[in-house]
Amino acid sequence: MQFRRKWIFSWAILTVAVATSVCLAQGTSDGPRGASAPPAVGGPPGKPPSDIELVERLMAARHDYLSALENIRKHYLTVGDVERARWAEEELVQFHRISKQAFRLELDVPPPTLQAAYNIPEANDLYRRGMTYKDKGWGNDYIDNQHRAEILFQQLLTGYPQSDKIDDAAFQLGDIYESKAFKQYRRAAVYYERCFQWNTNTQFDARLRAARLYDKYLNERGHAVELYREVVTHETDPKRIQEAQKRLVELSGTK
Repeated sequence: MQFRRKWIFSWAILTVAVATSVCLAQGTSDGPRGASAPPAVGGPPGKPPSDIELVERLMAARHDYLSALENIRKHYLTVGDVERARWAEEELVQFHRISKQAFRLELDVPPPTLQAAYNIPEANDLYRRGMTYKDKGWGNDYIDNQHRAEILFQQLLTGYPQSDKIDDAAFQLGDIYESKAFKQYRRAAVYYERCFQWNTNTQFDARLRAARLYDKYLNERGHAVELYREVVTHETDPKRIQEAQKRLVELSGTK
């Protein structure tokens, strides 16, 4: 029971983190990160709303649902209603376990123009905490820890967009979204791209990982070729270069 309470408590802490991140992403005057201001909800009479509007409504609904669950959990804990608090906790856990699609990546992924510039202790701490969860455990524990790590890395990007850890966090998010916990390959590919866009000298194999996804899963061979060529021209690791060169030959149809 003590372990379970500790586990639930970690979700409660991360609930605050993700709610803060969503508020920062949606509630500022600049609108969602990476996107221009959307048209007014509903648009002209008789015209159906764009998918941007629909996705923004979905994001807001997710945030409201998450906040409502946390608020009712806190209420029942305050009044000492253990049974109903447990119900709220269980629903809160299930909410986090659901793999949520981004639908419009420009509302999810920060723009490529960010720069990994400053050493910010708070961002460093978020990154460190995220890595304590990432890839840990088996079965449901593994899935839960991937979601916990996702929340912390996303909070880093939202709260500290000038941190020198944003490129590292982008790579870790790419790896998380590519993992069996999500299998969101397009989302993963774009986060891999942000990693080397924000830091051209990244230590991670982000270019090669993105190229593989566009090549093998997303059927965008033209973009994959561009990225394989970038691997050849930018990387120093012989194995990465060899893999990219081999695949470029295969894609060109030459022997």
